[in-house]
Parts: sequence; C-alpha cells; structure tokens
Amino acid sequence: MLRLRDLACGYGRTPVVHGIDLHIGPDEVVAVMGHNGAGKTTLLRAVAGLLPAMRGTVELDGTDMTRRPANRRVKAGMAYVPQGQQCFAHLTAGENLRLVADGRRHGKALIDAQLDLFPALRPLLGRQAGLLSGGQRQQLAIARALITEPRLLILDEPTEGIQPNVVAEIESTVVGLAKRGGLSVLLVEQHLGFALQAADRYYVLRSGRVASEGSTGVEAEGRVREAMSI
Repeated sequence: MLRLRDLACGYGRTPVVHGIDLHIGPDEVVAVMGHNGAGKTTLLRAVAGLLPAMRGTVELDGTDMTRRPANRRVKAGMAYVPQGQQCFAHLTAGENLRLVADGRRHGKALIDAQLDLFPALRPLLGRQAGLLSGGQRQQLAIARALITEPRLLILDEPTEGIQPNVVAEIESTVVGLAKRGGLSVLLVEQHLGFALQAADRYYVLRSGRVASEGSTGVEAEGRVREAMSI
C-alpha cells in the first residue's frame, strides 16, 4: 500500500531523514518509534506531502506520489492526523465533521459511520471543539480523517496527553479498522505498549535513519528498547 524508497527530507537545506526504506502492506498497521528528534514527524510530513523529498520516492499502491501536493495525495487515498489533537476550535464538533463531509457522496452516512466508531462524540456534536478534552479532540480528528475514506491513515502521536481509557478506545478502533479491511495505518507513537499492541510491524528511527525493524511480538519490546538506547 505504501512504499518509501531511499527517502530523504528535511527543512531548507538541512536533511533530517536520511535514506528511509519502509513498506506497509494492505490492511497492515506499521508503527514508527524513536526518541524526540529522531525524525518521525518529519517522515510523516514528507509522506503526506507537506515536506518535499530531497531524494527518493513515495509510492501509494504502486503510484508515484513523490512530486504530488498534499491535496492530490488526499484524493489518492491518504489521510493525515497530525500531532496535537488539531481541530477548528471555534466550530462545534458537528461542524468540524460536516466541513469535511460537505460535497462528498453520502456525506451524512460517512459522519454517522464515524460516530458509530466514536460514540462518545455523539452527545458533543453541539459543543465547540476547543472546549473538548484532549481525548475527545483526538477522536474528532481521527473521525474527520476517516470521512475522506482513506486507504492509508497516517497518525502522529495519537495518544499524546490522553487519558488511559481513551488510549484503549483509540487502539481498539485502529486495530479494528485495519482488520475490517481496506485501510492500512502508519502510526508514529512514543507509547511503546500502544504501538506494539496496535501494530503488525515496527520501525525504530534514530538520528533520521532506521535503527531496527521487525514484527511485533513477545520479544519486540526488548528489541525496540535496545535499538532506542544504542
């Protein structure tokens, strides 16, 4: 579904990510982990089209997306949920959802489908998004992204600053979506427990390079911690 080949990117002339090779299969959840400054968010921004590639390629389902702008990548099936529970704070939760759904076929049905995934949002549709808790805003942000009917969902630190019970809900939803079929997930996450529970495979970044990769499982946490401490 997603393949990165020798991808390098950064800010201005300063590279942050160096020669990343990464792939995600259909209906697969892949986690990218690493300490702050490892290049995780920079990598996601390049995949989403918000940063240009200095070198290498980004392919979605076999199509080269490297030079396509972010809006073209959304149309092709990418959805990016950035770090920080971002939303239009002055709009209600319902207006946030309708803003994305307007103009789409079956827009109301798409909204209803996301409210079924995140039922805690239903009683909050009339409340300003800026007044929601961090966990509620994160659920709203993911619901908005899913309204675009993506084939690849890109999540940057979805559990940051969120209470544990909501973390468990988001984990269950992400895993359930992938198992349902038709959606792959690229997940950047500092919470090792969440990442290794939700993901099928992992990559560890260190100084903008892949330090370790493999399948999640009983020994994965030890390998990840070792790679992060080298």
